[in-house]
Amino acid sequence: MKIVKVNDLVSIKRSIESGTTEQLAVVKKIISDIRSNGDEALRAYTEKFDSVALDSFLVTENEINAAYSQVDAEFISIVREAADNIRIFHEKQLRPSWMTTEENGSMLGQKITPLDSVGVYVPGGTAAYPSSVLMNVIPAKVAGVKRIVMVSPPNTAGKLPAAVLVAAKEAGVEEIYKVGGAQAIGALAYGTQSISPVDKITGPGNIFVALAKREVFGDVDIDMIAGPSEIAIIADDTAHADEVAADLLSQAEHDPRACSVLVTPSMKLAEEVAIEVEKQLALLPRKDIAAKSIADFGVIYVTSSIDEAVETVNQLAPEHLEVLTENGIELLGKIRHAGAIFIGRYSSEPVGDYFAGPNHVLPTNGTARFSSPLNVDDFQKKSSVIIYSEKAMKENGEKIAKFARMEGLEAHARAVELRLKNK
Repeated sequence: MKIVKVNDLVSIKRSIESGTTEQLAVVKKIISDIRSNGDEALRAYTEKFDSVALDSFLVTENEINAAYSQVDAEFISIVREAADNIRIFHEKQLRPSWMTTEENGSMLGQKITPLDSVGVYVPGGTAAYPSSVLMNVIPAKVAGVKRIVMVSPPNTAGKLPAAVLVAAKEAGVEEIYKVGGAQAIGALAYGTQSISPVDKITGPGNIFVALAKREVFGDVDIDMIAGPSEIAIIADDTAHADEVAADLLSQAEHDPRACSVLVTPSMKLAEEVAIEVEKQLALLPRKDIAAKSIADFGVIYVTSSIDEAVETVNQLAPEHLEVLTENGIELLGKIRHAGAIFIGRYSSEPVGDYFAGPNHVLPTNGTARFSSPLNVDDFQKKSSVIIYSEKAMKENGEKIAKFARMEGLEAHARAVELRLKNK
């Protein structure tokens, strides 16, 4: 890894997932086709992109039962324990509706209502991501969403990974479809003969999925347009170089465009970590992916102090931030921008990915400056409640009418004044 002084700070931002003109044109065509032709188009694109012809997209109860026989009992137990941890954490995020009564008798408040329906996209292909199922579905369930639809691309045998189906069942998904890509996003947004539309779409995917989510946004809500994964680590001489290197590589193996950054005031640690990264990289099964990530987006910044390291991280606003320093908890108040913060030697980033409880769907590409992890609020909406009293109208009606006329809206003013005249 490159070792540089912090005054050579380079943003970890990578180009936004805007796609090429050709990719955007493909996505627009697919979505238009789904809107016009429904299941017929869905079947055609599934055969074209996933190399399988399906009579039905719906995953059957028999397929789910078969999935349980294809994974070992220990995995099922781990999924259940992880699901419990995630559920308990997100239940703490629930907020009640509320009302207040003013002295003049008016009542003001906020009504919180779960979304009616949510679609969860789970990536497929050569890998299985049961953790994505849990992290997207469980906060929606906690929020009170009644209908949760999961979609994921099938393999050439027309099946979904057993681990994904088990996770979906454990999380409480009752509607699962074997469709992927931009065509799945179009189906969730606009509906087909087989799939009823939803109100919001969450979950990661490739560039075509990202572009499709952006294309349908406005007709439905989406969670975010997530970029490649990122990790930044603040560490001092108390950190173990081999553990720091392993954590950096845990993100590098995700994607050639993933970003791994160490920020430290210790040149000794910086040099030791750089050596460890190369040693461990050679032994990784996904070393080609990780090596490109480290070469293009891996860097070690050497600062003059821990405080400068913290400020550097605040500028980077990383998706994941580890703090591996003596008394790391003391730095928490100074950290302003990070999607998830992991403090202490045993808080390795994969702990959050799979098991601890907080959500692993996090803002990337510097958006932690203004964005939050996926949470219960993302699956609820808020309505203001106004019950204005006669006394309040008499006290404030003329002020409201004057405000309306200041904006040139006479009908607004008269709507209020009429109530002042009528008895």
